[in-house]
Amino acid sequence: MIIAGDVGGTKCNIALFAEKNGKLDVLFRQRFASKDFAKFDLIIKEFVRQATPHMNGGKVRAAGFGVAGPVINNRIHATNLPWVIEAATLSNELGVRSIALMNDLGAWGHSLEHLSPEDIVVLNPGKAVTGASRALLAAGTGLGESILFWDGERYRVVPSEGGHSDYAPHTDQQIELLKFMRKRYPQVSWELILSGRGFRTIHEFLGPDAKHPVFEDLDADPAPFITKSALAKECPVCVQALDLWTEIYGAEAGNLALKVLALGGVYVAGGIAVKILPKMKDGTFFKFFKDKWHFSEMLSNIPVSVVVNESAPLIGAAHEALASLGG
Repeated sequence: MIIAGDVGGTKCNIALFAEKNGKLDVLFRQRFASKDFAKFDLIIKEFVRQATPHMNGGKVRAAGFGVAGPVINNRIHATNLPWVIEAATLSNELGVRSIALMNDLGAWGHSLEHLSPEDIVVLNPGKAVTGASRALLAAGTGLGESILFWDGERYRVVPSEGGHSDYAPHTDQQIELLKFMRKRYPQVSWELILSGRGFRTIHEFLGPDAKHPVFEDLDADPAPFITKSALAKECPVCVQALDLWTEIYGAEAGNLALKVLALGGVYVAGGIAVKILPKMKDGTFFKFFKDKWHFSEMLSNIPVSVVVNESAPLIGAAHEALASLGG
């Protein structure tokens, strides 16, 4: 059996998989609120307690975890959590030698070869170049970016912290957004905009006098309200905020495609894209994706897809754990 986890700033999804002939099936899964635990080890301990009745006497052989943060010497200091996660500690906690610790985008990336067609929504069919690099980005609690390269046998995932690089405005309106945000932050990164928290910032930029009750609750996340109101066209400022957010997301996806020459395709993952899928599909995202002057034609030929299976990181982490056993 394999234990796999998708560890994020808001939630941790953990699952127990049974393996047979290289195929993995979920036996048990549980979701934990990240803020409810002082450290990740406690989540693992609680998960094992709940999962034990489902093991039927079987033994966990390996575990894999995708975590939002850079992996350095099998250790991750989570980006949006006060946690340090170490492979050695997890090995002792679970009683297994094989721990595959990876960046959260690595978990998404490793899942791509194991997803079914219904797990993918195509924004631009394009024409993939065999063996060419791929790009992956995912907006959620934060913004993750990654590169996939073909090693001759399979795609390998190169981690990145590109979401924390400097935001580059694309239009006059986006230049004004940068000026607005520079008054609040010492550095304006892509992640400050292309994450859940970015929706309120953009809303306040576009309509400083437009208030909603959810804004009064300091513990509430206004992003779901803004996006739902925008899709239902119930609030003009929310509609504008979602439009601008999607434009910026498309522009940065195009930037990443250029940087890694992602002629093998670009994949958009993360919880936000799934929740705003009608907006992702209306052409706004791809319009700004390909709007790169001399390179518009090249970018128009790149396949662009949204991963709609939100369990993909669990699948990717589990398969990497299996691979660590030589399976």
